[in-house]
Amino acid sequence: MNKKTPESLLRMQKHKLLYLMVLPGLVYFIIFKYFPMGGLVIAFQDYQAFQGITGSPWVGMKHFIRLFTEPTFFMLLRNTLILFALNIVIFFPLPIILALMLNEVRKLFFKNMIQTIIYIPHFMSWVIIVSISYVFLTVDGGVLNEMIAALGGEKISFLTSPEWLRTVYMGQVIWKELGWSTIIYLSAITVVDTQLYEAAEMDGAGRLRKTWHVTLPAIRPVIITLLILKIGSTLDLGFEHMYLLLNSLNREVAEIFDTYIYTAGLKNGQLSFSTTVGLFKGVVGLILIMFSNRLAKKFGEDGVY
Repeated sequence: MNKKTPESLLRMQKHKLLYLMVLPGLVYFIIFKYFPMGGLVIAFQDYQAFQGITGSPWVGMKHFIRLFTEPTFFMLLRNTLILFALNIVIFFPLPIILALMLNEVRKLFFKNMIQTIIYIPHFMSWVIIVSISYVFLTVDGGVLNEMIAALGGEKISFLTSPEWLRTVYMGQVIWKELGWSTIIYLSAITVVDTQLYEAAEMDGAGRLRKTWHVTLPAIRPVIITLLILKIGSTLDLGFEHMYLLLNSLNREVAEIFDTYIYTAGLKNGQLSFSTTVGLFKGVVGLILIMFSNRLAKKFGEDGVY
């Protein structure tokens, strides 16, 4: 090639097959992630489906003002932040602990069997998870409530009581995703230099001290990266799970931004307003990722970028 050819082009020419492998993923993101972002302009319009984006009137920040001034905004923000905090404090450390425990299982047969069992719930839809929970928790014939009644206690309305909503939610999240979330940590543990373990053993370290002083520091970059990505999804808890738990009796603590977008956008036809809510979520997530990434780098970690 010409001597003036940029180094980046030379590198692409040398590794063209690798770039070709990236192409399908790149096309996917362009079509399904970046191209639809053009529709965000309807957040600044009173969008009418028959008039389209070009024919709908522009209203500026009208929908944003409505979002921040409606009483429901603070309810949605409170519910979303509480559930996110529970995810960070309770759920996030559990896959790390479970991965460390699985790493200590020496019998390969038992290790594979445990992994298979704990991975299975991930492949079930939230509909199945919530349905199974209904069989156990419902007041009318639920297994758990029947056991409570048999012991002389009073049946508890787990599925409609606002006080139990978050407990049920977190229990289902842990059941479904705990096992699957260990995969990345287990993969990170497998590449830890075995010589570090040997050196620690020579210094008299037992299993617990080797885990604390060798394994955890080795997988810390993975933990930090996943934590940053988790923080970026602060307002994005997912629609399907909470929508299946939501009812008129627990709405005060169960309604989150994801379910509100569905209600306002699809059920009530307020497409511009629901787009505004989605745009707000995306901007907040981007800011949090940038902030947490900078904070991680300040403490000497690699960060996400």
